[in-house]
Order: sequence, then C-alpha cells, then structure tokens
Amino acid sequence: MAISGLPKQEFCYRRCMGREITVVGNPQVYKALKDVHAEVLAELRRLSAGDTVEPGLLETIRLMTVTLRGMRKEGRNEPR
Repeated sequence: MAISGLPKQEFCYRRCMGREITVVGNPQVYKALKDVHAEVLAELRRLSAGDTVEPGLLETIRLMTVTLRGMRKEGRNEPR
C-alpha cells in the first residue's frame, strides 16, 4: 500500500472495486520503495541455500519490479 503513494482509504477503495492502481513517482513513493527494498534485502540475506522463499516476499518483489519499470518508462517518456 505504501508503495502506491495513495492514502489508505483510497487504496482500499480501489482494491475493493477492482480498479487499477497507478503509481505516480514522488518523494513519498521513493521513500516507500527504498524502505521495502531494505526489508526485502534483509529477508533475502537471511535465507540460506535451499530455503524456500515465502509467497508474500515474492509478491512484494514482483510489485516492486512492476512499479520501478513503470517509473523508469515514465521518466523516459516511453509508451507503456
């Protein structure tokens, strides 16, 4: 939710209605991405070879990747 940059109420409303959530890059989103990245990195460092990665962590990584790709395209004025 923090990565979206939306207020909690608006995020929940859009999710409940099945609406697309578009992330617009701003300092708040950047900080949220940075914080989540640090959490993911700490979790990945904790894992040992052969450990399984929790589905929630994989989903967080997927969302971060989608968000960063979208922000990169937006910054380059590339079509989505």
